Amino acid sequence: MDQEPAKRDMVAGLDKGLQVIEAFDQERSRLTIAEVAERTGLTRAAARRYLLTLTALGYMRHENRQFTLTPKILRLGQSYLHSARLPRIAQPLLYRLAYALGEAASVGVLDHDDLVCVAAVSAGQLISATLQPGTRVPAYCTANGRMLLASLPPDEAGRFLARAVPEPITSHTIVDRARLGEEIARARERGYAVVDQELELGLRTIAVPVRNFRGDVVAAMNISVHAGRMSVEQMVERCLPTLIKYQVELNALL
Repeated sequence: MDQEPAKRDMVAGLDKGLQVIEAFDQERSRLTIAEVAERTGLTRAAARRYLLTLTALGYMRHENRQFTLTPKILRLGQSYLHSARLPRIAQPLLYRLAYALGEAASVGVLDHDDLVCVAAVSAGQLISATLQPGTRVPAYCTANGRMLLASLPPDEAGRFLARAVPEPITSHTIVDRARLGEEIARARERGYAVVDQELELGLRTIAVPVRNFRGDVVAAMNISVHAGRMSVEQMVERCLPTLIKYQVELNALL
């Protein structure tokens, strides 16, 4: 694992500028200078300078004392999707997987305690808006996320469970830490994870780990179905064999 850079090598301004960008989310798409300062821990004067700089660069828009992100901010995410090896290799394989089953398929990676989708194909099935590249959702209530948590070393998985504060996103969401730990252990033992409507009502997913040539788990790949069309048992029976077939193929490419 790479060592943390020395503090003298860090560019503090870049760090704080990224914090300002990350202050905006789905719940808070419009923020004032004071609100950005509060969310980032910056002074109001510093927050103002960063916001005005980002506005001048085209990443922010300023109107009625509120700031919003502009579409130009998408370039930052696109730089990863276009340059990273995993999305480029996974995307064409996902097309084949999704259309082989007639269901939606995606590949995701862990980013701290969240799952980030890096490639996805709907195969004509509009199942969930969360199955889009760049989407970030809690790892604990998704099949890809739970599979990746199951692939962590036991001490790391234990630290995740210790700090996790699961929220009842739906009536099916597992919020008890002990039960969540059991589900993660079950996924580790089986080699696949199943999540039934814990992120969205009507959304069922099954996921397997994706490994590189060294055998390290670098991502997870899943199939998503609508609960009204397929039970959990049917999903495991119909989708898992094909999912494993493409898992082997993707592993060989990495």
